[in-house]
Amino acid sequence: MFVTRLISGIFLLAVMIFTTAIGGNLLLLFLAALALAGEFELYRAVKMEKTSLALVGYAAAMGYFILLYTNKAEYITIYCVLCLIVMLSCFVVSFPKYVIEQVSVIFFGFLYIPVLLSYIYQVRIGELGAYSVWLLFICAWGSDTCAYCVGMLIGKHKLPSQLSPKKTIEGCIGGVVGAGLIGFIYATVFTEHLTTFGNPQLAYTVIGCCGSVVAQFGDLAASAIKRNHNVKDYGKLIPGHGGVLDRFDSILFTAPIVYLLISIFRL
Repeated sequence: MFVTRLISGIFLLAVMIFTTAIGGNLLLLFLAALALAGEFELYRAVKMEKTSLALVGYAAAMGYFILLYTNKAEYITIYCVLCLIVMLSCFVVSFPKYVIEQVSVIFFGFLYIPVLLSYIYQVRIGELGAYSVWLLFICAWGSDTCAYCVGMLIGKHKLPSQLSPKKTIEGCIGGVVGAGLIGFIYATVFTEHLTTFGNPQLAYTVIGCCGSVVAQFGDLAASAIKRNHNVKDYGKLIPGHGGVLDRFDSILFTAPIVYLLISIFRL
């Protein structure tokens, strides 16, 4: 199991680094594929993956990425509203086949996975995105690694949550500090390229710390959904790691927050 997890983890990391470094349409296409897989996993957890409502959710995701591809980001809000209207219309036409809670979870899946995941692309295509986009992974995966190491070494006080009994307060703090430190080091190395930030070290340290906090909530949120539906893993797409949502749960929360914080620090 360890070897399988290691090999698949290295392969996933390599693919993620390659597509993110290239950016553009390749990254957008890769994220669209991840979004569809993630939606399927979530809908399967609630036993709706093959319903007509789920098909609307998949179509909504594809339409959303087409909007990004055609540089029509200004229509995203009204597009999301229209998607909700279509889902509610399907609810009305097929009544009483579905209940409103099912419509809600389909719309939630659309916002939670494709929309949040797309902010990786939106950070990447932004000004200095070739450098700033790596903050997403520093906040998510860098934080997770630091939290694990600190928790294993000095973790004693368990989190006051039943969602992840192995996580400790020390580990969570270590993740925040670790992500902030990695952000500071990264900004120091690439200072000459981060010209739009008045103080890139400060900006990247703060973004790293804030992103780590949000990433940990993203991880716990995905765990809470699994616990609600008695699911151990969202899928088996990534051997040893589970599904897309098992590996990208923290990034779903981190991506839009990093996008927002980058915008604030550039004001």
